[in-house]
Amino acid sequence: MLVKGDKVSVLDEAINGTVVSVKNNEVLIETEDGFMMTFLVNELLKIQETSNLMNSIKRINLDEVSKEKTEPKPRSFVKEKKDKREVGVPEFDLHIEKLVPNKRGMSNYDILTLQTETAKRHIEFAIRSRIPKIVFIHGVGEGILKAELDFLLGRYDGIDFQDANYQKYGLGATEVYIRQNNK
Repeated sequence: MLVKGDKVSVLDEAINGTVVSVKNNEVLIETEDGFMMTFLVNELLKIQETSNLMNSIKRINLDEVSKEKTEPKPRSFVKEKKDKREVGVPEFDLHIEKLVPNKRGMSNYDILTLQTETAKRHIEFAIRSRIPKIVFIHGVGEGILKAELDFLLGRYDGIDFQDANYQKYGLGATEVYIRQNNK
């Protein structure tokens, strides 16, 4: 059970924060970036901080993670060929429904700002973590988010991007390649 003050990490997102309040099955957290966000209890993992040489390494209960992440295997008889380059490529869905539990009351500007800030946070995380490739799922729509994403990606040195695999994503995704500098 989570209580006020607990440090938590959000499953399937690069978001960490501190519990502000717990009400029924919903938990309000303040992210490390200072945003207040609401999540369901089963979307959060409590993290314990341990002091180490780096003083910021976090230990996550692996049993909890594996229990949360076990998915039933698909009942398909068609074996899907996986390209060796595609193994483990992180995908980030920027649809507003995936980012907030309720978009009611948000203006189009607020929605687009949240989506671009989320993309920026994931790009910077990928650069820091030396992840060579990520995929942003933005959807087709009117193309406003795609245009903003293209503008954002164009501002980074060492980043190339293109439309993602059409067979897998259709027209609604962008692949981002991060060139690694040997330091």
